[in-house]
Amino acid sequence: MADIAASASQNAAQSRDAYLDMVRRKRMYGGILLVIFVAFLASGWILADDRNAGGFWNGLPKLAEFPSEVISEAWEKRAVLPGRFIEFLPSLIETLNIAAVATLIGGMMAIVLSLLSTRGLARWPRLIPVFRRMMDAFRAIPEIVIALVLIYILGGGPVAAVVAIALHTSGALGKLFSEVAENADLKPVEGLTSVGASWGQKMWLGVIPQVAPNWISYGLLRFEINVRASAILGFVGEGGIGHDLKLAMQWGQGRYDQVVAIFLLLFLTIFLIDRVSDHYRNRLVKGDLT
Repeated sequence: MADIAASASQNAAQSRDAYLDMVRRKRMYGGILLVIFVAFLASGWILADDRNAGGFWNGLPKLAEFPSEVISEAWEKRAVLPGRFIEFLPSLIETLNIAAVATLIGGMMAIVLSLLSTRGLARWPRLIPVFRRMMDAFRAIPEIVIALVLIYILGGGPVAAVVAIALHTSGALGKLFSEVAENADLKPVEGLTSVGASWGQKMWLGVIPQVAPNWISYGLLRFEINVRASAILGFVGEGGIGHDLKLAMQWGQGRYDQVVAIFLLLFLTIFLIDRVSDHYRNRLVKGDLT
């Protein structure tokens, strides 16, 4: 018995020493990686500061000069701001139309791609990786990159913006829709299969009623994002209120009241969309009617 106790004690001591040694090695490797990371970060910072036209530290005191200049000029012309709101309202409506149409088209594409890439629901199971990689590709490329390419094909205007945002939306929503569909109950699908329903009928009657609330919730959230994206695409000639903002900022002093009016319009619009969509998302997903 004494030999067994001594052996157990020795094994415990060896295990403790091995564990402590492993912890020390992990800490050492972690410390080395941290030093390497800090060194790369510092060298990258120095390189970026050297390549900056004016130098980061030299330009830091001027950080508040432009906003203060814009706000002061807009305050002097505050009486004309309501008229500026009316002036840019058509451009805002165009931006909202771009976002809405792109969200609708991208959402329909996302529905098809998600159902074709969901395990247990896909029409062609062997092609699931193909459809998943398609969604990855659409999601990986930013809208502005797609828009810049489409400018050379379709020219500037809202059509290129709609296509660019719709493609990116299909990839982003397709991923979310697929994850929701994977958690759907397959019993209705099995019942429809037993009575000879087609794949489309099984999806329409057995899956979509289950996932529709979450899908609509994600679609509303994506619409908020697409409003911002459509405004940004205006900077590359895709129309909407972003194009007016670009022109106002290019003209500079003397039109800063237009800049402030556009920013206020965008802020109020996005805030309103956020509150409305948040209300309906709660109703759809949580059953909260408040």
